[in-house]
Amino acid sequence: MARYGGERAGWLDLSTGINPDPYPLPALTAMDWTALPDRAAQGALVQAARDLWQVPEGDEVLAAPGASALIARLPALTAPGRVRIEAPTYNEHAASFAAHGWTVTAEGPAEARVLVHPNNPDGRLWTASEADAPLTVIDESFCDICPERSLVALATRPGVVVLKSFGKFWGLAGLRLGFAIAAPSTIARLSDMMGPWAVSGPALRVGALALRDTGWTEATRARLACDTARMDVLMTGRGAALEGGTDLFRLYRVDDAAAWQDRLARHHVWSRIFPYSQSLLRLGLPPEDGWTRLEAAL
Repeated sequence: MARYGGERAGWLDLSTGINPDPYPLPALTAMDWTALPDRAAQGALVQAARDLWQVPEGDEVLAAPGASALIARLPALTAPGRVRIEAPTYNEHAASFAAHGWTVTAEGPAEARVLVHPNNPDGRLWTASEADAPLTVIDESFCDICPERSLVALATRPGVVVLKSFGKFWGLAGLRLGFAIAAPSTIARLSDMMGPWAVSGPALRVGALALRDTGWTEATRARLACDTARMDVLMTGRGAALEGGTDLFRLYRVDDAAAWQDRLARHHVWSRIFPYSQSLLRLGLPPEDGWTRLEAAL
């Protein structure tokens, strides 16, 4: 906005992979805001997560104020060493491990490994055999669009931590809610790091309702798949080539990514480009009333 003008409400932000049609918020009570989050509400949210993601028996689930809060603490689970994070991928994991004294590498054996599944930005899916480090973080922030490909069953392995995000698929990133799934001893250590009452009362209430609303979940997957196909037709029709992505964001190869971003921004449509590539452009999906604006900007 500082560079191109306009007000926030007038911009179409396609730089994220957040569902543009979020889960409808329920009516919240005064107690949701005024009381400390209680054990029953915490238990209801955790049980809803267990049921939806089919968490293996014997593993535990920890709710946290966003997956980012967990990412910031995971490197402290063990002494620093080498962590393998293959590029390109989400930058926050490498930054967090580096801040804890780890050496980040893209190949070779390592004491820790991060698999973003499906990967951001290219949508790569990993296999169980690649979860091969003593500490393996499987970030499934975008996996709710393809639950059949989830690797949550690997959480039974010692040292494996599966992360889940609420803000992406359910579209409520401002609620700040995320989950870690792992062996009880690992979850106990993460819980100690997070401290008591980590998740707000409103997040506990909204999260439990949303995770149990399977009708909305199924309808949303179908809608996102249709919107993704629509985006691909729109972009390839204007000369872009599909490079990858998921049903929450798409990655395209274009002639000049910075020029594409600039042209879109002049119409107050924001996109994502990358410092390591001059030709990759990532777009999230617009809300239903944003398609006409995107087409005009293109």
